[in-house]
Amino acid sequence: MSGTRKNQETILSKLNIVKLNPMQNETYAAISNNANTILLSPTGTGKTLAFLLPILEELDSSLDEIQALILVPSRELAIQIEQVIRSMGSGFKTNAIYGGRAGSKDKIELKHRPAILVGTPGRVADHIRRETFPVKEIKILVLDEFDKSLEIGFEQEMSEIISALPNIEKRILTSATQRISVPKFVQLDNPLTIDYLADEAPLLAIKTIISPTQDKLDTLVNTIKHLGNQPGIIFCNFKDTIQEVSNYLTRHKIEHGCFYGGLEQMDRERALIKFRNGTHQLLIATDLAARGIDISELKFIIHYELPQRVEEFTHRNGRTARMNREGTAYILKWEKELLPEFIKNAEEISLNASSSPVPSNWKTLFISGGRKDKISKGDIAGLFIKQGNLSQDHIGIIEIKNDCAFVAVAASKVTQLLPLVNNCRLKKKKVRISVL
Repeated sequence: MSGTRKNQETILSKLNIVKLNPMQNETYAAISNNANTILLSPTGTGKTLAFLLPILEELDSSLDEIQALILVPSRELAIQIEQVIRSMGSGFKTNAIYGGRAGSKDKIELKHRPAILVGTPGRVADHIRRETFPVKEIKILVLDEFDKSLEIGFEQEMSEIISALPNIEKRILTSATQRISVPKFVQLDNPLTIDYLADEAPLLAIKTIISPTQDKLDTLVNTIKHLGNQPGIIFCNFKDTIQEVSNYLTRHKIEHGCFYGGLEQMDRERALIKFRNGTHQLLIATDLAARGIDISELKFIIHYELPQRVEEFTHRNGRTARMNREGTAYILKWEKELLPEFIKNAEEISLNASSSPVPSNWKTLFISGGRKDKISKGDIAGLFIKQGNLSQDHIGIIEIKNDCAFVAVAASKVTQLLPLVNNCRLKKKKVRISVL
């Protein structure tokens, strides 16, 4: 066994977490002592860490095969969980596989088996059909955001996967909503349910802003000016609406990113990178951004369009007021529009006049080298400081992917920096550096 229990303090230190919250402690004990567990807890409460810690303790470091399989409903959630496991520094190899990238890339990574495989049901089922990897050593199965996987049509693939796994000893299901009906194919006998949904967003304020026009575009701009320079998500129901809103904000010189299912995977990832590092303060998104993506605490979200169901409303709001912090969900409401019944006690507010948000102080740079080239964050910072003549204060968040990296740099320094560092060597690789 990995001895995770005695190393838990080290793992939490690497994640900058002082101690586990009550839900995480209860989940750790439940999964450690039960074959089947259902975890119900709001978005942003730390469910991923809650189920990963006991899983790591079950893994055998002497076994070079996949031992735990985590099925997720979206590419972003697969990538996020992979990054969390790597940042824990457990010593166990982890890979994420998902649609939207070449299957040949999966095969290369899976030749050296990970102990933990994270993937979307469609891609995992495809590899099992092709017998890319053996399944006999997979003893732990996690269905993360299980209700969402069923909702978007993964039932057939999940049934096929589970029927192909003969030696499952632990099953863990997670959800951020109560509406979870577990099909028989999951084989979840006598599960222990941990339910923290009653703790959902106690510090969330819901406020309504009245728009005199049905399209609400001017009201949205005024709301953004009212809120000032702070990060938030503007939720829309359709990608066509996102494009309309994006064009309008661009005309008003308000910087932003876009995030929805119709974008190429690379464009979605880069939109999140620029949002995380502060290049963009605003993200216009569909419900794809309501859960399962790696972004930090937000002070607000805006419902430009309201979802049809309370579950989506809850998940959107879960992007703010997380982990005992305050947050606000703003509803933009046309004056002739009726709010759905599931919205209660929404305070109507007036907007205060304010100036337009100022452009971000950060720009994102792309570097054509990453983990496979043995490049570290320290290598990048060292290059920018020594050859680029930057100070530490001019360098923001650095994110390293397998074959590339992204760095937030003070916008005022980019023009002078690029000629000094582009086509330089990082480790043994000559890298191209450009503005993303």
